Amino acid sequence: MKIQILAIGKMKKNCPEKQIIDDYIKKTLWPVEIHEAEEHRPLSPEQIKEAEGKLLEKMIPKGAKVIVLDEKGKQLNSHEFAEQIQSWKNQSVGDVAFLIGGAFGHSPQIKQRADLLLSFGRMTLPHMLMRTVLTEQIYRAFTLSEGHPYHKD
Repeated sequence: MKIQILAIGKMKKNCPEKQIIDDYIKKTLWPVEIHEAEEHRPLSPEQIKEAEGKLLEKMIPKGAKVIVLDEKGKQLNSHEFAEQIQSWKNQSVGDVAFLIGGAFGHSPQIKQRADLLLSFGRMTLPHMLMRTVLTEQIYRAFTLSEGHPYHKD
């Protein structure tokens, strides 16, 4: 199973989060990729959400489980998150796509496309920090599935 992080916004090569994200991806022995897109046209917030939604939609692999990160989504603890990923692996899901929206959030079409609306809390996080938290939780899920002692209860 391949994990795809599909995000609005480009990460700068020297941003401090990049090294942390790259480290978690490297340590996770599951294939994890980040794909980015940006919308630069001067549009209203609703038009931006629609345009960004179309960009994200194009990046979703065919047949992928789609997890949309949204503050109103379901909250899972680390064990539940790991169990969900393991369940998809056991079902032979080929791709899992985590979608991180832009500053105005996700379009209604993207939210409807989701197999899971997932919240990491009600607070708004900067996009690069959200990527960092997500890659850490993917690594944590990997270690839990492998019986590695990284996670402490």
